[in-house]
Order: sequence, then C-alpha cells, then structure tokens
Amino acid sequence: MSTYTIVLIVIAVIVLWLVFTYNRLVTLINQAKEAWSDIQVQLKRRYDLIPNLVETVKGYATHESTAFENVTRARAAAMGATGTADKAQAENMLSGALKTLFAVSEAYPDLKANQNFLQLQKELGDTEDKIQASRRFYNTTVMTLNTAEQTFPTNLIASPLGFKPMDLFELGEADKAAAEPVKVQF
Repeated sequence: MSTYTIVLIVIAVIVLWLVFTYNRLVTLINQAKEAWSDIQVQLKRRYDLIPNLVETVKGYATHESTAFENVTRARAAAMGATGTADKAQAENMLSGALKTLFAVSEAYPDLKANQNFLQLQKELGDTEDKIQASRRFYNTTVMTLNTAEQTFPTNLIASPLGFKPMDLFELGEADKAAAEPVKVQF
C-alpha cells in the first residue's frame, strides 16, 4: 500500500468522523428542542386549566382574594417567561401559588365535593405528572448533548462550529417550597 493511499484513508476516516460527530450534535440539539416543546405543550395545558380552577374556587371562597391574585400573577409571569432559567423560576412560583390555592380549598367542604372542582384537580394532577416527565426527558437529553459537546474529541468540533451548552430546566435553590409537587387531594 502506498503512502498516498494511507494518507487518503486517514483523511477519509477523519472526514467521516467529522460528519458523524456533527450530525450527532445536530440530532441531540433537535431532540432537546423537541423535549422543550413537549414541556411547553404541558405548561400551556396547565395555564389553560388554571383560570377554570380559580373561578371554581372563587365561587366558594370569595374572601380569599390574595390567593387568587397570587395564582393569576404567577400564571401571567410563567406564561411570559423566556429562557430556561426564567421559565423554571416562574413555574416554581406558580407551583407554590397553586399549593396555596389547594390549601384554601381544604377549608370548604362543599368545594371539595364539587364535580367540576374534582375534575379540574384530576386534570391538573395529570398535567403536573406530564410536566415532570417532560422535564426529566428534556434534562436527560440536554445532559447528553452538553456532555457530548464538552468531552474530547467532540469538543474539538463543537466549539469551533458554535455549538453551545443548553440550560437544564431545574428547580432553583431559592425555591425549596416548590420542590414538592403540587398536592392534589380527592
């Protein structure tokens, strides 16, 4: 085998590795974007359920206006948040506000027996579970992407081509109260 052939084989292997690595990074980014989209879908469902829940509770607990205002404000903040870190912080505030709303509902036996309220609680609980599953999938995908971008030899390609690490969607240290899932009791 001539030196020329060996050089061509080495170059071909390097080019194939570059193409494979680039495609893998693009695939991981697209998977992370899809996972983020899944979170957004579940959050939108949650946002759509909240006004109905607030109105149902309001009918029974009209003097609990602070709780309603907090949920409404937290919902608006969460809907307007951009970026992963801001979205996570806003969602944590919303979860805390919902916990307060459910705590208020405990004081009203007629409300706890209301079929509309029970259905909304069930749907919100289901949505919370889906958000948690979507968040885990997103974080796993982002961790895989970030690890690939930061490990040798892929980092030799990722950095020069402009691939950047993505943020995890996680609870902040200041939001310990939001670390508990929203408690939904039937």
